[in-house]
Amino acid sequence: METEGVLVRSIYYGRIGSRATEKLLETFGRDGSFLLRDSSTVRGAYCLCVRKAPFVHTYRLERDADGWYLQDLRNGQLRFGTLESLIQHYGGHEVSHLGIVPLTHPLDKTTVPSSWIQVSLFHTAGLVYMEVNGSSSS
Repeated sequence: METEGVLVRSIYYGRIGSRATEKLLETFGRDGSFLLRDSSTVRGAYCLCVRKAPFVHTYRLERDADGWYLQDLRNGQLRFGTLESLIQHYGGHEVSHLGIVPLTHPLDKTTVPSSWIQVSLFHTAGLVYMEVNGSSSS
């Protein structure tokens, strides 16, 4: 992730789960808001999650010898040298004809209050999911 540009580093949330992702995009996003997280099922892959109410659409990004690609469009032969160039491509074009929600509003993690930190831990024995939202119940 260190080799990626500012955009990718600003929207990369690491190992958060799908429920935490949906909650983040629902609370702080709008249609077209998107973020990047680790895939919980494919090692080395990422999930690009985009809000289009009432859903959050998730696209797996994988890499092969030719570059990064959207998993569902593997046969489309579009490969990108960086995640940032892939995101910029799909953000800069009307892509609804491909079935991809347009990427219009990056959900920069610096805009999310620190009290909403989401933590997802993956252990080889199973998935442990923990949300920390900073609120206290009295």
